Amino acid sequence: MAFGGTLWMLILYLTIFIHLLLLVWGIYYNLARTHLPRGISRPVALILFNFLVGYGFVLAGILEKLGICHRYSIIRAICLFIPKMKDPKLIIRDLVFDGVPVRVYWPKTSPAGNRKGIIFLHGGVGLFASIRTSARICHSLAHGTDSVVMCVEFRLAPEHPYPVPVQDCLTAAIHFLKNAKEYGVDPSRIAIVGESSGGTFAAAVCQELVTREDLPRVRAQVLVYPFLQTVDFDLPSYQQNHTVPPLFRKRGVKFGLTYLTGKKINVDGILKGAHVPPVLREKYKKWISADNIPEEFKARGYVPKAPAPFSEELYEQVKRAGETMFSPLLAEDDIIRQLPETFILTCEYDVLRDDGLLYKKRLEDNGVPVTWFHVQDGFHGIMAMAGWRSIEFPSTQKCLQNVIHFFKGLYK
Repeated sequence: MAFGGTLWMLILYLTIFIHLLLLVWGIYYNLARTHLPRGISRPVALILFNFLVGYGFVLAGILEKLGICHRYSIIRAICLFIPKMKDPKLIIRDLVFDGVPVRVYWPKTSPAGNRKGIIFLHGGVGLFASIRTSARICHSLAHGTDSVVMCVEFRLAPEHPYPVPVQDCLTAAIHFLKNAKEYGVDPSRIAIVGESSGGTFAAAVCQELVTREDLPRVRAQVLVYPFLQTVDFDLPSYQQNHTVPPLFRKRGVKFGLTYLTGKKINVDGILKGAHVPPVLREKYKKWISADNIPEEFKARGYVPKAPAPFSEELYEQVKRAGETMFSPLLAEDDIIRQLPETFILTCEYDVLRDDGLLYKKRLEDNGVPVTWFHVQDGFHGIMAMAGWRSIEFPSTQKCLQNVIHFFKGLYK
């Protein structure tokens, strides 16, 4: 008994010591490697939020190295502690659309058979997050737009790498469009909304659907700070915001490549552009170039850099990143010009800001109506905090309300 008690005390002390090391590392990382521009509101709150995120990822990485489970399983497990929301003004049901789990929210006040519909695709880089983590946004959209909201629980990498997650989204969207009337939705009034990587999926799904003459046409797409291209990680927003939390440039690319391949890849050469063949770089420069970014977005600093020498090995590892389901900005003009009316939200202090700006230009150049909202003090993920009063930022509700305002104007 004495030996057993001593062993448990050693384990307890070791656990405390590990957590103290993580705490010290987290404080050092936040102070030494992050940069918060003056324009960000509540910088201390963002530092604290990023510390908690980083702490979780480091702890998950330790458990992965110990062989207990992969790191993203830990993040997903933490998400399970988010309490399920109850709302007496909504009917909420978990269903399965052609093998894909979904959650559907019906406002009790909407007229049966003539409701508007929203397909919502959550963020998380195809690695984590879920229906549960996006519930508050879905509740707000259902109430604010008086729409039936369908949220997709797509499978996640690394167990199910690209293109499985986005194909799950496409499958669920097709089912909803085909069977809209069964859910009391007018099939001509359905929009697709995506936040972060969900915005990537939304853009990709809309592109896939434009050639489907057997389906109702999507009324609109709403892309909230989406990731849209893998050609240039040295655009002005990537340079200016590479150390702005929570989506650092290197962290974001690592996540994206894990979603793409299901494996860890050294991203240093990719950040320098060594993965893009010269012939493709030449093809895409008319769409993806700092020359297409308005000058006011270069004011915080931008230095043009030549890409690193091409690496055939890197290209072979990540060449599927050039597919339009992964990088929607690379779609041809004949697809772009058929896309529905679009709302794009960008944030000033987000590495992905310029992806949104470039897509906005491409859509406008091809005659697609675009409503654009730029959050001057925003950073990546700011809208995902909607409904979490304790961690909401001043512009969180502003983001959400602008999305809702777009929908109200869409169906006048």
